[in-house]
Amino acid sequence: MSEANKTLLRRVYGEIWNQGKLDIIDALIAVDYEGHYLNPDLPAGREGFRQYVKMIRAGFPDAHFTIEDMLAAGDKVVTRYTVRGTHQGALMGIPPTGRAIEATGIGISRIANGQLVESWAEYDQLKILTQVGVVSPLGEGV
Repeated sequence: MSEANKTLLRRVYGEIWNQGKLDIIDALIAVDYEGHYLNPDLPAGREGFRQYVKMIRAGFPDAHFTIEDMLAAGDKVVTRYTVRGTHQGALMGIPPTGRAIEATGIGISRIANGQLVESWAEYDQLKILTQVGVVSPLGEGV
């Protein structure tokens, strides 16, 4: 089961996030999906996941997630990743800057019945905001 769960997550990162294949979301993401990192303004469930992917890919259309480590136990998969991309579109009120970003993150995903049903994610938001120029680097100004 653990290998099948890891394969599912590789598809989520590779096909949905990296390639933008939104048409496979219905097959891979449960209708009642619970994302503990999603913007509270987005709808719940699978549709919220779909809108979140669209929002991130609109801001960073060339976003690419590289899986650095992946561990599976029971119904959970932990993924450590690096995301790289270029801020080419407006995102959460921040106009495009054309700047490149690179940040790391860790996601914990729960799988049931061959679909992603729940996930948590922590990623370096401060680093991303600094790289696009919204936040000054530490030590520069107050």
